[in-house]
Amino acid sequence: MKVLVINCGSSSLKYQVIDSESEKVLAKGLCERIGIDGRLVYQPAGSEKIITESDMPTHKEAVRMVLDALVDPKNGVLKSLDEIGAVGHRIVHGGEKFTESAVITDEMLAKVEECNELAPLHNPANIIGINACRELMPGVPMVGVFDTAFHQTMPQKAYMYAVPYECYEKYGVRRYGFHGTSHSFVSKRAAEVAGIDLNNSKIIVCHLGNGASVSAVHNGKSVDTSMGLSPLEGLVMGTRSGDIDPTAVEYIAKKEGLDFDGVMNLLNKKSGVLGISGVSSDFRDLLEAQDKGNKRAKLAVDMFVYRVAKYIGAYTAAMNGVDLIAFTAGVGENNGYVREEICRYLGFMGVKIDSRINDETHGEDKKISTDDSNVLVYVIPTNEELAIARETVRLTAK
Repeated sequence: MKVLVINCGSSSLKYQVIDSESEKVLAKGLCERIGIDGRLVYQPAGSEKIITESDMPTHKEAVRMVLDALVDPKNGVLKSLDEIGAVGHRIVHGGEKFTESAVITDEMLAKVEECNELAPLHNPANIIGINACRELMPGVPMVGVFDTAFHQTMPQKAYMYAVPYECYEKYGVRRYGFHGTSHSFVSKRAAEVAGIDLNNSKIIVCHLGNGASVSAVHNGKSVDTSMGLSPLEGLVMGTRSGDIDPTAVEYIAKKEGLDFDGVMNLLNKKSGVLGISGVSSDFRDLLEAQDKGNKRAKLAVDMFVYRVAKYIGAYTAAMNGVDLIAFTAGVGENNGYVREEICRYLGFMGVKIDSRINDETHGEDKKISTDDSNVLVYVIPTNEELAIARETVRLTAK
């Protein structure tokens, strides 16, 4: 079966076509500037990117351009759209309504819309992409895969906030967690690569990118995660503050004369390592500045490393031990310096890193701990698109 995977934003649309049998990517790309002017990037496997500038007033035109590119006589990877057996859609927030992926129906979408206020910037865009695909591909089964679903196994003591219980009952205020598709994929892959039993394991996954989160996965199920009601909670990130005293937010707002929207913009887009360093949210830029003696860049990296190490320690306690720590996503997969600095804090656990292997490892499944390390440490590249494709096949294959 050929699966089309769609990740729809407010003005963008990322896509991949995956052969479910070989699990190879046949083509991938994105549509940018939807509703502005429009730009399609299309890349068949093994070929160069093909860029087309064209008006995309809505997501419907964007999806149409993607479908046309896939069956283009010269550069297409499909003979006809009939080869697409199903479509998998990334949906950011499923609240407590979705504990796993679900086949898309009118009733299912109505429930997703009820979660929109929990992710007002993401869910509506996800639904727009779904509706565009349903209109252009009638009869093709579609599946929604939720960022939050994997973390719905957290116990109440982990996901509740210590605010009046009525806030949870009336408004659903609790920790939901995100990056769930990645945490699920990486924990399973890590157990497979390391040769341990997922159903009898304690794994900590560190998804470290511009957005970053840590999860505790006990016997294959998420029991805690660092992001909360929104992706703002938890680690220091590229532009997000992570954990912060709410009183500090009030104090800054009063001093700067910021309204609620201004405060949220500051915490989401102007904070994190960007706000601390004043240099960049990209760790490559930060490490280059650090090497040149920029003290604020070094402070930003040190804060990020420290926060990750603290969460690893906390989740080791939560699970009463840990068998394996997995690093994934852009920073986790490619930045040996950050990985090793994090692991320096974990000596009390008997974590030992092979510096040479760690330095040489970029974006590949690789054990970076020494043979005498008490805890296995691996780099495991995430593949959210493949995870979505697998879920789509699981729910639609006959």
